Amino acid sequence: MLVVAALGGNALLRRGEQPTAAAQQANVEVAAAALRPLAESCRLVITHGNGPQVGLLALQAEAVIDLPPYPLDVLGAESEGMIGYLLEQALRNALPGIPVATVLTQVVVAADDPAFAAPSKPIGPVYPERRARVLAGERGWSVAPDGEWFRRVVPAPEPLEIVELDTIRALLEQGVLPVCAGGGGIPVARNGDGTLHGVEAVIDKDLAAELLARRLGASRLLLLTDVPAVEWDGRRLGRVTSRELRRLRFAPGSMGPKVEAACRFVERSGGVAAIGALDEAAEVLAGEAGTIVVS
Repeated sequence: MLVVAALGGNALLRRGEQPTAAAQQANVEVAAAALRPLAESCRLVITHGNGPQVGLLALQAEAVIDLPPYPLDVLGAESEGMIGYLLEQALRNALPGIPVATVLTQVVVAADDPAFAAPSKPIGPVYPERRARVLAGERGWSVAPDGEWFRRVVPAPEPLEIVELDTIRALLEQGVLPVCAGGGGIPVARNGDGTLHGVEAVIDKDLAAELLARRLGASRLLLLTDVPAVEWDGRRLGRVTSRELRRLRFAPGSMGPKVEAACRFVERSGGVAAIGALDEAAEVLAGEAGTIVVS
């Protein structure tokens, strides 16, 4: 059985936690331990979020006064390499004998995607509303609520194509565990002659994970985060159909993309999707925890 497990950025860097290398390394080691039963029992592909990390890199880039800040596609590549390195090392330590490889993954979007005119994807740290408004005015940001806080938001165009898909398939065929499409992948668009160029955006990790899982022919898509299940009206949802989920409305910056990704995967591939806590990954795969989405 082929499983794609998507780790939320907040599962690797807890809300309110200082974004130090030591904190992320400690969280990644916990993640690797949670993923070990999956890697030992099935073919596994891992992808991950990068919202807190890419936002931090953007802040650091802006702090260098004499140079223009790097664009988001380059910062996305930096964060994908950084988190991939930490995950790869932790997985190799937790899974001796299983080869692991990080693939910097480009994901094609449409240059005229309407998302470029309506930023919606949160990145970076959280701020009180007043501070967020001040930063937005000073730096030309768009900001939006994220729970009780505010965060910077950037365009999140639809993922259309995974450039390194054949490379990821080749690694799987050789028994390698790929870590790929981190942060939703590096956003690129095609020129008229088919060549690629980077674009100023961040691709939603959950939607990219759904595309990856479907293109690879996975039978399971696990969206692992820092909450135990999808909640609606004060109750946790267990086994649910995509049709039932689509009748409900969820926050567009957090649970909404996970629900949309789960529904797409179920409807378009016939597989099973699940949303649950990273530290219960084995139970989520077995259908004993989390929200299980079926057709």
